[in-house]
Amino acid sequence: MTEPLWWKRGVIYQIYPRSFQDSNGDGVGDLAGITSRLDYLADLGVDAIWLSPHYPSPQEDFGYDIADYLDVDPEYGTLADFDELVMEAHKRDLRVMVDFVPNHSSSAHPWFIESASSADNPKRDWYVWRDPKPDGSAPNNWVSVFGGPAWQKDDKSGQYYLHSFLVSQPDLNWRNPELEREMLDVLRFWMDRGVDGFRIDVAQRCLKDPLLRDNPPAASIDPSSYKFNPEWAATDHIYDSADPDIHLLFRKFRSVLDEYPERFSIAEIHEWDWKRWASYFGDGQGLHMPFNFAPLTAGVDPGRLREIIVAMEAALPDGAWPNWVLGNHDERRIATRLGWEESKAMAVLLLTLRGTPTIYYGDEIGMVETDIPAELQQDPYGRRVPGQGRDGCRTPMQWSAATHAGFSSPDTPSTWLPVHSNHADQNVDTESKDPASRLALYRRLLQLRRANPAFHSGSVEVLQSDSRVVAFRRSHPGADSFVVAANLSDTPARHEVDGDVMGGTDHNRAPTTFNGHLSPWEAVVVKTSNLEPRTTNR
Repeated sequence: MTEPLWWKRGVIYQIYPRSFQDSNGDGVGDLAGITSRLDYLADLGVDAIWLSPHYPSPQEDFGYDIADYLDVDPEYGTLADFDELVMEAHKRDLRVMVDFVPNHSSSAHPWFIESASSADNPKRDWYVWRDPKPDGSAPNNWVSVFGGPAWQKDDKSGQYYLHSFLVSQPDLNWRNPELEREMLDVLRFWMDRGVDGFRIDVAQRCLKDPLLRDNPPAASIDPSSYKFNPEWAATDHIYDSADPDIHLLFRKFRSVLDEYPERFSIAEIHEWDWKRWASYFGDGQGLHMPFNFAPLTAGVDPGRLREIIVAMEAALPDGAWPNWVLGNHDERRIATRLGWEESKAMAVLLLTLRGTPTIYYGDEIGMVETDIPAELQQDPYGRRVPGQGRDGCRTPMQWSAATHAGFSSPDTPSTWLPVHSNHADQNVDTESKDPASRLALYRRLLQLRRANPAFHSGSVEVLQSDSRVVAFRRSHPGADSFVVAANLSDTPARHEVDGDVMGGTDHNRAPTTFNGHLSPWEAVVVKTSNLEPRTTNR
């Protein structure tokens, strides 16, 4: 049998470069710091690292406002440091993925400076410029994700430019063939340097309605439907995102990646309709994967989680490969958002379900949300809308009990965000010595996943169980089969299956014969080699 591609059998680990490891004592993480921690990542058992933006940037949105797509921000190092990171990662069989931000650049990018210089500049059409309405107002009613109108007036020309996010993040015009060629060459530039894949930022927004029609009022307004901006919920976003032509653009992305062996794309797609979500696979000629964010909306509701597993599997086109997400740089830490014991049970599901999981740095040691005082907040949205900032999930990695948690030199006056006060007890060094720690749980699960084809390549079948339990079987022809059962409640529950416990939230239970009992918030992985695999689901 053909070995699955690395991105199908592997586990992705997201690194926020500012917060992983500071190598030069300036309080900001950097590429050399990441390189120095590669042995930890290889020992953890992940297969790929994904770097949030590392490009030159004014850092008004911490790298998602790019001033040069073909270089490294000096805070993070140099291109030579990047090449060293890729080389050392590959020595350890770790793949390297980077963020690709195609919707917008920084207003400090030379392209936009040229574009804004005059209405007849050759790069004017590289961005989205439009005349005002007859009354002088913005071209349409679109709003920015970060609040306020999505249009900014240029006093020099009298025209408006589109910015789906900050005013300093003008939207690129992907309908311009010159811009398209330049951006596709950005992908080639990084793959030529050894990059193995791309996480594509806000991918749906690259192409909007060419007529720039107003979005209609929302049929019903749910203020919680978009966490950044209540204004967002007031309209149906049918024209400012995901124009049907987007699928043609993604085919071009895929064509460029297919010029190189085993390259991979996974895109930030916020789509809750499973049929539309599945369309982004493009019959094997679109994105390799759209992110599956549905678990972020489910909490620890077992019924909802079962529905997500079944609905996603049913929606997948033939040959498509699923993925799972519980946390990232825009979400509150899972140990805070879900609860301490709850998030351990959910980690078992994340790493045993069919599909490629993503781990956000620090979740493997149970880092919790940090309360950042107003005067120390860095996130532009958090400064604009108090209580909505994302700084709390982006604080420095907690490596040890030392000053600054081992993230930076003890002599460093301060780190870019404060380290959580619990770092003296909750850190990699301490948890590495404790078999009952969360880090030990992640390591065991990742080892189990890598060693057994049922987990990294096999089928999944959701099983009937106690209403408080999520249970499924993982099977692969000619290999051991497993049942995973997670009690997502604060009371004891049961799931009847014959076999031996091989892993789970209680390290003392492996290896023992499973007795069907599940303590509150307990998850177990049971080997059931004696059972014939069934394939009710994929």
